[in-house]
Amino acid sequence: MTNTVRERVDATIERRERFMTQNYPRWGITVVEGSGCEFTDSTGTTYLDLFAGTGATILGHCHPELVAAATEQASKLWHVGNLLDNEPQSLLAEAIARHGFGGRSCFAHSGSDSNEAAFKLVRLYGRRDGRDRYKVIATDRAFHGRGFAAMNATSGEKARKGYEPFLEGFSHVPYNDLAAMEAAIDDQTAAIIIEPIQGEGGVHVPDDDYLPGLRALCDRHDLLLILDEVWTGCGRTGQWFAYQASGITPDIMTLGKAVGCGLPVGVMCASDRIADLFTVASYGGVPHASTLSGNCIPMAVSARMFEIVERDGLVPRAGRLGNEVMSALRERAGRLPIKDVRGRGLFIGIELDDEYPRSATEVVREALGRGVLLGSAGERVLRFAPAIIVSESQLERGVQMIADVLGS
Repeated sequence: MTNTVRERVDATIERRERFMTQNYPRWGITVVEGSGCEFTDSTGTTYLDLFAGTGATILGHCHPELVAAATEQASKLWHVGNLLDNEPQSLLAEAIARHGFGGRSCFAHSGSDSNEAAFKLVRLYGRRDGRDRYKVIATDRAFHGRGFAAMNATSGEKARKGYEPFLEGFSHVPYNDLAAMEAAIDDQTAAIIIEPIQGEGGVHVPDDDYLPGLRALCDRHDLLLILDEVWTGCGRTGQWFAYQASGITPDIMTLGKAVGCGLPVGVMCASDRIADLFTVASYGGVPHASTLSGNCIPMAVSARMFEIVERDGLVPRAGRLGNEVMSALRERAGRLPIKDVRGRGLFIGIELDDEYPRSATEVVREALGRGVLLGSAGERVLRFAPAIIVSESQLERGVQMIADVLGS
């Protein structure tokens, strides 16, 4: 490292420590540029990124067509406020409806913000007929965000510790357990929220009958089914949206991360049956909004992402490549401290053996030291979630890196 570069790194860290709250743990790396599935730090070291901006950079870093879309839009119009229409919003909403279940979109800034909007819609739905239904059932190991309602849907203390008193109306039952879900329903229940594949909870894929069973429960008890696709949306799992593998249709789908390609975009997409509850005419006010939600530049980038993913056949490709990665890891499992490999498409969890002495975080840190960024979920699960443009050679390098680190 040259003296000049070292001075830049030291200055960056000094500014961060002085002027930023340390709400995230940091790895001690200052990233300065990225391209595709690689990024470079301030020392000139290049890393293979197999965690895609915590799931957000679905088409990699600085995809040239997304850069062009952002640049073109920035030269025309940045922002006009939500009392005026703009074309990029309409194009993105149409793309989501076309590839999803035909619902109508309400734009937000993040996945957590999208879930906050969904919970507001649940309240309106539960009181539309004069009853007072407001409760939401979530699942153990769930993660739905850090907003004040979303953190209550999130399981455990990770997002909630220290923020009591909590909002009423949220409960949790075991994931992938239809009987437990049915037993938790009472006269005040209005909705169920689940991740079609759990992310932060350890990449857990439910049984084939779980989502159809939840759909049947919601239909029988007049509940809304909310599918949190913040991690699983936009092609990562080999479907445009992970729920599509089950053959059911949700009432509400929430998006974040990949839908913005690394820009701050969240979406609550509601079925026509309930979307009118969330309109000014029905509600009498603005039910959920923020000044910059639906900003022209991220909307244009997101709409272009859908075009690229469809044109290049990246959804089925993600399914095929994911199967190959999981097969390669399972083949090595007998020689490595791997308890389980699970997931769908390029959304993969690698659970470490109970006896393995190192935590997932320690494995991620060692892999980073060897030039590969992975993710973790808790203390025992590695997460493998690259951009869906990742090359086969990069995936092979990632699999080999995992084998090398676990075998060392």
